[in-house]
Amino acid sequence: MESIHHRMLRVNGIVMHVAEKGSGPSILLLHGFPELWYSWRHQISCFAARGFRAIAPDLRGYGDTEVPPSPASYSILHIVGDLIALLDVLAIDKVFLVGHDWGAIVAWNLCMFRPDRVKATVSLSVPFRFIHPAKKPVETLRTMLGDNFYICRFQVPGAMEAEFSKAGARAVLRKIMAPSKSPQEEPLPSWLSNEDLDYLASKFEKSGFSGALNYYRSMDLNWELTMPWAGAQIKVPAMFIVGDDDIVYKLPGVQDYIHNGEFKRDVPFLQETVIMKSVGHFANQIKPNEVNDYICGFINKFLP
Repeated sequence: MESIHHRMLRVNGIVMHVAEKGSGPSILLLHGFPELWYSWRHQISCFAARGFRAIAPDLRGYGDTEVPPSPASYSILHIVGDLIALLDVLAIDKVFLVGHDWGAIVAWNLCMFRPDRVKATVSLSVPFRFIHPAKKPVETLRTMLGDNFYICRFQVPGAMEAEFSKAGARAVLRKIMAPSKSPQEEPLPSWLSNEDLDYLASKFEKSGFSGALNYYRSMDLNWELTMPWAGAQIKVPAMFIVGDDDIVYKLPGVQDYIHNGEFKRDVPFLQETVIMKSVGHFANQIKPNEVNDYICGFINKFLP
Protein backbone atom coordinates (compact mmCIF):
# COMPACT_ATOMS: atom_id res chain seq x y z
CA MET A 1 0.00 0.00 0.00
CA GLU A 2 2.89 2.35 0.73
CA SER A 3 4.04 2.26 -2.90
CA ILE A 4 0.71 3.58 -4.19
CA HIS A 5 1.05 7.23 -5.22
CA HIS A 6 -1.61 9.68 -4.03
CA ARG A 7 -2.27 13.17 -5.33
CA MET A 8 -4.94 15.84 -5.49
CA LEU A 9 -5.97 17.12 -8.93
CA ARG A 10 -8.34 19.88 -9.96
CA VAL A 11 -10.86 18.53 -12.46
CA ASN A 12 -14.20 19.90 -13.65
CA GLY A 13 -14.33 22.52 -10.90
CA ILE A 14 -13.59 20.18 -7.97
CA VAL A 15 -10.48 18.78 -6.30
CA MET A 16 -10.22 15.02 -6.76
CA HIS A 17 -8.09 12.55 -4.84
CA VAL A 18 -6.44 9.95 -7.08
CA ALA A 19 -4.47 6.84 -6.17
CA GLU A 20 -2.27 5.32 -8.86
CA LYS A 21 0.54 2.87 -9.46
CA GLY A 22 2.47 1.46 -12.38
CA SER A 23 3.17 2.45 -15.96
CA GLY A 24 1.87 1.25 -19.28
CA PRO A 25 -1.68 1.13 -20.68
CA SER A 26 -4.04 2.89 -18.26
CA ILE A 27 -6.87 1.20 -16.35
CA LEU A 28 -9.34 3.57 -14.68
CA LEU A 29 -11.01 1.95 -11.65
CA LEU A 30 -14.37 3.31 -10.48
CA HIS A 31 -15.67 2.36 -7.03
CA GLY A 32 -19.25 1.99 -5.82
CA PHE A 33 -21.26 2.65 -2.65
CA PRO A 34 -20.18 2.88 0.13
CA GLU A 35 -16.60 2.56 -1.02
CA LEU A 36 -13.48 4.50 -1.98
CA TRP A 37 -10.39 4.12 -4.17
CA TYR A 38 -9.37 1.67 -1.42
CA SER A 39 -11.86 -0.89 -2.69
CA TRP A 40 -9.44 -1.50 -5.58
CA ARG A 41 -6.40 -2.07 -3.34
CA HIS A 42 -6.01 -5.67 -4.56
CA GLN A 43 -6.35 -4.65 -8.20
CA ILE A 44 -4.01 -1.64 -8.15
CA SER A 45 -0.87 -3.54 -7.19
CA CYS A 46 -1.75 -6.55 -9.32
CA PHE A 47 -2.38 -4.50 -12.46
CA ALA A 48 0.78 -2.47 -11.90
CA ALA A 49 2.77 -5.69 -11.59
CA ARG A 50 1.27 -6.89 -14.89
CA GLY A 51 2.42 -3.83 -16.81
CA PHE A 52 -0.51 -1.45 -16.46
CA ARG A 53 -0.99 2.00 -14.97
CA ALA A 54 -3.80 1.58 -12.43
CA ILE A 55 -5.71 4.78 -11.57
CA ALA A 56 -8.34 4.77 -8.81
CA PRO A 57 -10.00 8.07 -7.85
CA ASP A 58 -12.30 8.80 -4.96
CA LEU A 59 -15.37 9.79 -6.96
CA ARG A 60 -17.09 13.15 -6.40
CA GLY A 61 -18.52 13.27 -2.88
CA TYR A 62 -16.35 10.45 -1.51
CA GLY A 63 -13.25 10.22 0.65
CA ASP A 64 -10.67 12.92 0.08
CA THR A 65 -12.36 14.23 -3.08
CA GLU A 66 -14.42 17.40 -2.77
CA VAL A 67 -18.04 17.03 -1.60
CA PRO A 68 -20.34 19.58 -3.33
CA PRO A 69 -23.35 20.27 -1.08
CA SER A 70 -26.20 20.22 -3.62
CA PRO A 71 -27.75 16.91 -4.73
CA ALA A 72 -28.08 18.46 -8.20
CA SER A 73 -24.26 18.46 -8.42
CA TYR A 74 -24.22 14.65 -8.58
CA SER A 75 -25.85 14.07 -11.94
CA ILE A 76 -24.29 11.50 -14.21
CA LEU A 77 -23.14 14.37 -16.44
CA HIS A 78 -21.14 15.80 -13.53
CA ILE A 79 -19.62 12.44 -12.61
CA VAL A 80 -18.66 11.49 -16.17
CA GLY A 81 -17.45 15.05 -16.70
CA ASP A 82 -15.09 14.65 -13.74
CA LEU A 83 -13.58 11.56 -15.30
CA ILE A 84 -13.16 12.99 -18.79
CA ALA A 85 -11.45 15.99 -17.18
CA LEU A 86 -9.27 13.61 -15.17
CA LEU A 87 -8.16 11.80 -18.33
CA ASP A 88 -7.35 15.15 -19.90
CA VAL A 89 -5.32 16.29 -16.87
CA LEU A 90 -3.43 12.99 -16.95
CA ALA A 91 -2.95 13.29 -20.75
CA ILE A 92 -4.61 9.91 -21.38
CA ASP A 93 -6.35 9.64 -24.73
CA LYS A 94 -8.05 6.26 -24.30
CA VAL A 95 -8.40 4.10 -21.22
CA PHE A 96 -9.47 0.66 -20.11
CA LEU A 97 -12.45 1.21 -17.82
CA VAL A 98 -13.42 -0.96 -14.84
CA GLY A 99 -16.37 -0.13 -12.59
CA HIS A 100 -18.19 -1.75 -9.68
CA ASP A 101 -21.70 -0.95 -8.37
CA TRP A 102 -22.23 2.83 -8.92
CA GLY A 103 -18.84 2.80 -10.61
CA ALA A 104 -20.31 0.35 -13.15
CA ILE A 105 -23.24 2.71 -13.80
CA VAL A 106 -20.78 5.56 -14.33
CA ALA A 107 -18.66 3.36 -16.61
CA TRP A 108 -21.63 2.39 -18.81
CA ASN A 109 -22.61 6.05 -19.14
CA LEU A 110 -19.07 7.15 -19.90
CA CYS A 111 -19.01 4.56 -22.67
CA MET A 112 -22.35 5.84 -23.97
CA PHE A 113 -21.32 9.51 -23.92
CA ARG A 114 -17.67 9.21 -24.94
CA PRO A 115 -16.87 5.85 -26.56
CA ASP A 116 -13.91 7.57 -28.21
CA ARG A 117 -12.13 7.66 -24.82
CA VAL A 118 -12.57 3.95 -23.95
CA LYS A 119 -10.63 0.98 -25.29
CA ALA A 120 -12.76 -1.62 -23.51
CA THR A 121 -14.81 -1.82 -20.33
CA VAL A 122 -15.40 -4.31 -17.52
CA SER A 123 -18.40 -3.80 -15.25
CA LEU A 124 -18.96 -5.63 -12.00
CA SER A 125 -22.36 -6.20 -10.38
CA VAL A 126 -24.54 -3.75 -12.35
CA PRO A 127 -25.42 -4.42 -16.01
CA PHE A 128 -26.27 -1.66 -18.45
CA ARG A 129 -29.99 -0.89 -18.50
CA PHE A 130 -31.47 1.05 -21.36
CA ILE A 131 -33.28 4.31 -20.68
CA HIS A 132 -37.03 3.72 -20.55
CA PRO A 133 -38.80 6.86 -21.81
CA ALA A 134 -41.90 6.33 -19.63
CA LYS A 135 -40.52 4.98 -16.34
CA LYS A 136 -38.73 7.11 -13.78
CA PRO A 137 -36.30 4.80 -11.96
CA VAL A 138 -37.11 5.67 -8.33
CA GLU A 139 -40.85 5.53 -8.96
CA THR A 140 -40.40 2.16 -10.67
CA LEU A 141 -38.37 0.77 -7.77
CA ARG A 142 -40.91 2.05 -5.25
CA THR A 143 -43.72 0.32 -7.14
CA MET A 144 -41.76 -2.94 -7.42
CA LEU A 145 -40.07 -3.11 -4.03
CA GLY A 146 -41.88 -0.69 -1.71
CA ASP A 147 -40.98 2.41 0.27
CA ASN A 148 -38.58 0.52 2.51
CA PHE A 149 -36.27 -0.51 -0.34
CA TYR A 150 -32.95 1.13 0.42
CA ILE A 151 -32.83 3.34 -2.69
CA CYS A 152 -36.30 4.68 -1.86
CA ARG A 153 -35.27 5.34 1.74
CA PHE A 154 -32.21 7.27 0.56
CA GLN A 155 -34.26 9.88 -1.32
CA VAL A 156 -35.05 12.40 1.44
CA PRO A 157 -32.04 14.71 2.04
CA GLY A 158 -30.88 14.57 5.64
CA ALA A 159 -33.05 11.67 6.80
CA MET A 160 -30.63 8.83 6.15
CA GLU A 161 -27.67 11.00 7.17
CA ALA A 162 -29.30 11.36 10.60
CA GLU A 163 -29.73 7.59 10.91
CA PHE A 164 -26.16 6.94 9.81
CA SER A 165 -24.82 9.58 12.21
CA LYS A 166 -26.65 8.00 15.12
CA ALA A 167 -25.28 4.54 14.31
CA GLY A 168 -21.73 5.69 13.48
CA ALA A 169 -19.81 5.30 10.21
CA ARG A 170 -18.10 2.04 11.17
CA ALA A 171 -21.35 0.32 12.16
CA VAL A 172 -23.05 1.53 8.96
CA LEU A 173 -20.26 0.28 6.73
CA ARG A 174 -20.14 -3.06 8.51
CA LYS A 175 -23.89 -3.55 8.17
CA ILE A 176 -23.80 -2.80 4.44
CA MET A 177 -20.60 -4.62 3.53
CA ALA A 178 -20.75 -7.57 5.94
CA PRO A 179 -24.30 -7.94 7.24
CA SER A 180 -24.81 -10.39 10.07
CA LYS A 181 -27.16 -13.29 9.49
CA SER A 182 -27.93 -13.58 13.19
CA PRO A 183 -28.97 -11.09 15.91
CA GLN A 184 -25.47 -11.32 17.34
CA GLU A 185 -22.59 -9.60 15.57
CA GLU A 186 -20.56 -12.19 13.69
CA PRO A 187 -16.82 -12.06 12.95
CA LEU A 188 -15.86 -10.07 9.87
CA PRO A 189 -15.54 -12.12 6.68
CA SER A 190 -12.02 -13.05 5.62
CA TRP A 191 -12.01 -10.48 2.81
CA LEU A 192 -12.72 -7.50 5.10
CA SER A 193 -10.34 -6.83 7.99
CA ASN A 194 -10.77 -4.51 10.96
CA GLU A 195 -8.03 -2.35 9.42
CA ASP A 196 -10.00 -2.11 6.17
CA LEU A 197 -13.16 -1.13 8.02
CA ASP A 198 -11.30 1.39 10.17
CA TYR A 199 -9.80 3.07 7.09
CA LEU A 200 -13.14 3.34 5.31
CA ALA A 201 -14.88 4.59 8.45
CA SER A 202 -12.24 7.26 9.02
CA LYS A 203 -12.88 8.70 5.57
CA PHE A 204 -16.68 8.64 5.87
CA GLU A 205 -16.44 10.28 9.29
CA LYS A 206 -14.54 13.08 7.58
CA SER A 207 -16.65 13.45 4.42
CA GLY A 208 -20.03 12.32 5.71
CA PHE A 209 -22.47 10.23 3.67
CA SER A 210 -24.38 12.99 1.86
CA GLY A 211 -22.17 12.92 -1.23
CA ALA A 212 -22.56 9.17 -1.61
CA LEU A 213 -26.32 9.31 -1.00
CA ASN A 214 -26.72 12.10 -3.54
CA TYR A 215 -25.91 9.64 -6.32
CA TYR A 216 -29.19 7.90 -5.51
CA ARG A 217 -31.02 11.21 -5.16
CA SER A 218 -29.95 12.10 -8.71
CA MET A 219 -31.38 8.96 -10.30
CA ASP A 220 -34.56 10.58 -11.58
CA LEU A 221 -32.61 13.65 -12.69
CA ASN A 222 -30.26 11.35 -14.60
CA TRP A 223 -33.27 9.76 -16.28
CA GLU A 224 -34.29 13.20 -17.57
CA LEU A 225 -30.80 14.29 -18.56
CA THR A 226 -29.98 11.11 -20.46
CA MET A 227 -33.25 10.97 -22.42
CA PRO A 228 -31.39 12.12 -25.58
CA TRP A 229 -29.61 8.73 -25.45
CA ALA A 230 -32.80 6.67 -25.09
CA GLY A 231 -32.34 3.57 -27.23
CA ALA A 232 -28.60 4.12 -27.63
CA GLN A 233 -26.37 1.08 -27.51
CA ILE A 234 -23.03 0.72 -25.75
CA LYS A 235 -20.63 0.23 -28.64
CA VAL A 236 -17.46 -0.50 -26.68
CA PRO A 237 -16.00 -3.99 -26.16
CA ALA A 238 -17.37 -5.11 -22.80
CA MET A 239 -17.16 -7.78 -20.13
CA PHE A 240 -19.60 -8.24 -17.24
CA ILE A 241 -18.84 -9.95 -13.92
CA VAL A 242 -21.35 -10.65 -11.16
CA GLY A 243 -21.60 -12.99 -8.17
CA ASP A 244 -24.62 -15.25 -7.99
CA ASP A 245 -25.16 -14.07 -4.39
CA ASP A 246 -25.03 -10.39 -5.38
CA ILE A 247 -28.09 -8.43 -4.22
CA VAL A 248 -28.23 -6.71 -7.62
CA TYR A 249 -28.27 -10.06 -9.46
CA LYS A 250 -31.21 -11.11 -7.31
CA LEU A 251 -33.36 -8.03 -8.01
CA PRO A 252 -36.56 -8.72 -10.00
CA GLY A 253 -35.93 -8.95 -13.72
CA VAL A 254 -32.14 -8.63 -13.60
CA GLN A 255 -31.27 -12.25 -14.37
CA ASP A 256 -33.82 -12.37 -17.18
CA TYR A 257 -32.34 -9.20 -18.65
CA ILE A 258 -28.79 -10.56 -18.48
CA HIS A 259 -29.54 -14.00 -19.86
CA ASN A 260 -32.45 -13.62 -22.31
CA GLY A 261 -30.60 -11.58 -24.94
CA GLU A 262 -31.68 -8.05 -23.97
CA PHE A 263 -28.31 -7.24 -22.37
CA LYS A 264 -26.51 -8.33 -25.52
CA ARG A 265 -28.99 -6.30 -27.59
CA ASP A 266 -28.14 -3.15 -25.64
CA VAL A 267 -24.40 -3.89 -25.48
CA PRO A 268 -23.72 -5.53 -28.86
CA PHE A 269 -19.97 -5.76 -28.24
CA LEU A 270 -20.48 -7.62 -24.95
CA GLN A 271 -17.95 -10.43 -25.26
CA GLU A 272 -18.08 -12.21 -21.92
CA THR A 273 -20.47 -12.55 -18.99
CA VAL A 274 -19.03 -14.22 -15.90
CA ILE A 275 -21.28 -15.48 -13.07
CA MET A 276 -19.10 -16.18 -10.04
CA LYS A 277 -20.44 -18.96 -7.82
CA SER A 278 -21.14 -18.26 -4.13
CA VAL A 279 -19.84 -14.69 -4.42
CA GLY A 280 -21.67 -11.63 -3.08
CA HIS A 281 -21.79 -7.99 -4.08
CA PHE A 282 -18.15 -6.98 -3.45
CA ALA A 283 -16.61 -9.51 -5.85
CA ASN A 284 -13.39 -7.59 -6.49
CA GLN A 285 -12.63 -7.72 -2.77
CA ILE A 286 -14.11 -11.15 -1.99
CA LYS A 287 -12.28 -13.01 -4.78
CA PRO A 288 -9.62 -10.53 -5.94
CA ASN A 289 -7.28 -13.02 -7.61
CA GLU A 290 -10.05 -14.52 -9.74
CA VAL A 291 -11.45 -11.10 -10.66
CA ASN A 292 -7.96 -9.82 -11.51
CA ASP A 293 -7.41 -12.75 -13.85
CA TYR A 294 -10.76 -12.22 -15.54
CA ILE A 295 -10.11 -8.51 -16.06
CA CYS A 296 -6.54 -8.88 -17.28
CA GLY A 297 -7.45 -11.80 -19.53
CA PHE A 298 -10.09 -9.64 -21.19
CA ILE A 299 -8.03 -6.47 -21.43
CA ASN A 300 -5.04 -8.30 -22.89
CA LYS A 301 -7.10 -9.00 -26.00
CA PHE A 302 -6.98 -5.31 -26.86
CA LEU A 303 -3.27 -4.66 -26.39
CA PRO A 304 -1.09 -4.02 -29.45
